[in-house]
Formats: sequence, C-alpha cells, structure tokens
Amino acid sequence: MSKINSKNKGKRGELLLVKALKEHGFDCRRTQQFCGKGGESADVIGLPKIHIECKFVEKLNIYDAVNQAKSDCSTGNLPAVFHKRSNCEWLVTMPLEFWIELYREYYSGLLNNTTSTKAV
Repeated sequence: MSKINSKNKGKRGELLLVKALKEHGFDCRRTQQFCGKGGESADVIGLPKIHIECKFVEKLNIYDAVNQAKSDCSTGNLPAVFHKRSNCEWLVTMPLEFWIELYREYYSGLLNNTTSTKAV
C-alpha cells in the first residue's frame, strides 16, 4: 500500500472511530497531525484522560501500537489503542496498570452510588 493510501486509510479509521464514539454520546473529533510541531498527539480527542491511538489495519503489531500510545501520551492521561479490521468491531487495548486505574475509578463510582439495604 502506498504512503498516501495508508494516510487515507488512517484518516478513514479515525473518522469511523469518531462516528462510533459520537453514537455513544461522546463529543470527539480527529486532531490535526503536525509531525513534531507540538500540540495534541492523540489521533482522536474528546475522552477525558484517555490518549487515543487509532489503528485501522488488517494486521497490527499491538505491542508497537501500545508503545507508541505510551510514548505519545501526556502525563496524567491513560494510553489506549483503539483498533479495528475491516468488517470487524472496534477493540481497545491498554496496558494492565492503566486498565486497573480506569477500573478502580469505575468501581469506586459504583460503590459510592449504591446504598446498602442489608439488615444489620
């Protein structure tokens, strides 16, 4: 695949991801990619605290993609690779330590929002 087609495929994947996230109620958008010029390096923004690396490929070296997300991720954000093959569902991959952090926040919210009805 030529470099131009590869860029177009990446752009298509990012647009598909933005559409999917918007369907779930998130206000997301693609970022402009300016290599080495600072600014936001995530492919898609709009999920607070999540650094999104988007991959729309048939074969993916997931460890390389996760390493890219980790190295591009700003301090305080959680690196995540959103990836998809043609005619397949979106998947999200992140290092366990960051998933644990995310799940603890989620679970803590569950515990804080439930009231105990047990008899003492």
